[in-house]
Amino acid sequence: MRIGELAGGQGTVMAGSVFVCVVETFTMSVPLRDWPTAHRVVLVLDLYTVVFVAGLYAAWTVRPHVLYGDVLRVRHAAHVELRVPLERIAAVRHERRATHESADGELNLPVGAQTSVTVELDAPVPHLTFLGRRREVSLVRLHADDADSLVKALLPALTRE
Repeated sequence: MRIGELAGGQGTVMAGSVFVCVVETFTMSVPLRDWPTAHRVVLVLDLYTVVFVAGLYAAWTVRPHVLYGDVLRVRHAAHVELRVPLERIAAVRHERRATHESADGELNLPVGAQTSVTVELDAPVPHLTFLGRRREVSLVRLHADDADSLVKALLPALTRE
């Protein structure tokens, strides 16, 4: 079961960012027309920014959270991949949060500064950070477009004997 991560409003923000970058690319060509080297450098940087923002949007779109077999794969763009065995889930609830303070044992993966699902674990699972540091995580907050469906799909894991 694929559980989308990208919030509908986030796609609009990404499209707006690409539009602003494209407008800036054309706007910067006017004052830099007399300096061809500076114009080329700024053009390359602007085009790189457009490609970067489009890639970020694509990473959020094509790597959603996935529930399959006995594992919940929690993903956030291309830099977070956490495998949570369903037997480790102690509680799951639909909970909208807009503030996320860092705490030991917690992994917060907001989209648009919001999370919509909280997953509590009865035993920590290992998580490798972006730079390869190992952390133990026992609480995961994430965003899912259809949070109710995710919670309903995870409820059978809570009724195990």
